[in-house]
Amino acid sequence: MAKYTREEFEVLKQQELKKQKVLFEEFKRLTHKQFRESFESVLPIFVIVIGLSLVLAPVPSGTMLCFIASALLLIIGSAFFNMGADFSMSPIGEKVGAAIVKSRKLHVIVIVGLLLGFAVTIAEPDLQVLATQVPSIPEKALIYGVATGVGVFLVIALLRMFFKVPLNRLLIIFYAVVLVLSFFVPKGYRTISFDAGGVTTGPMTVPFIMALGVGVAAVRNDRHAEDDSFGLVALCSIGPILTVMILGILPSTGVIPELAGSASAEAAKTMEMEAASAPAIPDVATSIELAKLYYEGLPYYLKEMLSSLLPIVGAFVIFQIIALKIKARQLVKIVRGLVYTYVGLVLFMTGVNLGFLPTGYYLGEILAGGGNPWIIVPAAMVMGYVCVKAEPAVAVLNRQVEDMTDGAISERLMGTSLSIGVAISLGLSMVRVLTGISILWFIVPGYLIAIIISFFVPKIYTAIAFDSGGVASGPMTAAFLLPFAQGACACLGGNVATDAFGVVAMVAMTPLITIQGLGLMAAFKKKKKKVPVPTEPVFEDDMIIEL
Repeated sequence: MAKYTREEFEVLKQQELKKQKVLFEEFKRLTHKQFRESFESVLPIFVIVIGLSLVLAPVPSGTMLCFIASALLLIIGSAFFNMGADFSMSPIGEKVGAAIVKSRKLHVIVIVGLLLGFAVTIAEPDLQVLATQVPSIPEKALIYGVATGVGVFLVIALLRMFFKVPLNRLLIIFYAVVLVLSFFVPKGYRTISFDAGGVTTGPMTVPFIMALGVGVAAVRNDRHAEDDSFGLVALCSIGPILTVMILGILPSTGVIPELAGSASAEAAKTMEMEAASAPAIPDVATSIELAKLYYEGLPYYLKEMLSSLLPIVGAFVIFQIIALKIKARQLVKIVRGLVYTYVGLVLFMTGVNLGFLPTGYYLGEILAGGGNPWIIVPAAMVMGYVCVKAEPAVAVLNRQVEDMTDGAISERLMGTSLSIGVAISLGLSMVRVLTGISILWFIVPGYLIAIIISFFVPKIYTAIAFDSGGVASGPMTAAFLLPFAQGACACLGGNVATDAFGVVAMVAMTPLITIQGLGLMAAFKKKKKKVPVPTEPVFEDDMIIEL
């Protein structure tokens, strides 16, 4: 045991106190930042709901009270969840990515990719919200099916990095498969499948998968590795689309449960999915009733979110024992981050299901039934325009594009372009609700345009654009705008499964065109200035993988 003089002991004590103070200030700064961003994310919807309730769609006082309480839960829950993702998901992703590259073994990449893709997707809050709203697919079946799709395509994405396959080539192949399958899938499954692809690129999945790519790039250490780390999320978002479509095609899963007893299996497969039942609109008279509503609902989400997080916790424990060997100080930080993630998930899901989702449904119903149903089009466009500006991930994306283009595309221009694009996509989604037009009339041309543009822009823009598909479709899209569309569709007598679902997919498609379009603009500006434009990465050092 080391011995210190009194003076040495005091010096060491002051150094430790100074270190603790720095850590506390850093934690306080991060906490303040996350709560501010969560508040700014929820505020636009909150203000719009208050405005609509005062002018066009009166909301019962009890329902409004639940909405206000849920807004507070969403702010707190989102802040804790995002802090948890920073402390746990990102460092786990980076370290696991580095570990699998160092192994140089193909079977390790496949097993780890499948396991982690599955585990992290189960805990994705946007997917949890979507699963509660899908009318005729069991909630667990949808979540596990989508998670399997993400796991398979995470393996494909990692192998693409190792074998240096161009991203746009894979995107063309897989989206061609999606397009072909879409003509054989029941219409209800078709819209839900595209929405599933949008929600899986959410606040849990994206940081983890992006960090995984960063970890792989860091170990690869060639000059193009960082550029090639983009594209993982782009491929992972295709997996859920294909998975849900397959669920609709397979005889054992394609039969709609509600119709299975009244028709043969083959006949039931051809029928449309039934409309989802309307969520219970909360109407509490006193603060005691409000407290009772949340007190009774909280235990369910405590249990559900614990079961959602257990797979990723179990996977982390296994990797820590076998390969990671993370030091105690950082391990404590990661564990603390997992606790924050759990608390945030519980509060977020409680607020969404008890207040936000029912209020969104109710407003859509009231506006569509108010004599002029077309009012839902401008209302949704305004919501989309302001909500995307408040998404924290969008701000990060805007700065990233500005840095990447050396200022040719400013952060402000990027933000305005995304807001306009999301507003248009939501307006078109409401047109679908009003007219019943198939989502294929929008999705197919949109993806074709995005893929065609990819041949004329630097490849890094294509990777970022497809990675960013889920950035615009943040938590508010699945938690409020999708229920808004469902309420309007139900009021107008439409088919909720085929006409209301697809909102998330429409919003997620926006960045594919917007970012690549701005990439064309940047390339044109650089060409005029005779500045070299980034081209397809050329790798100098081959990676050796042991089969």
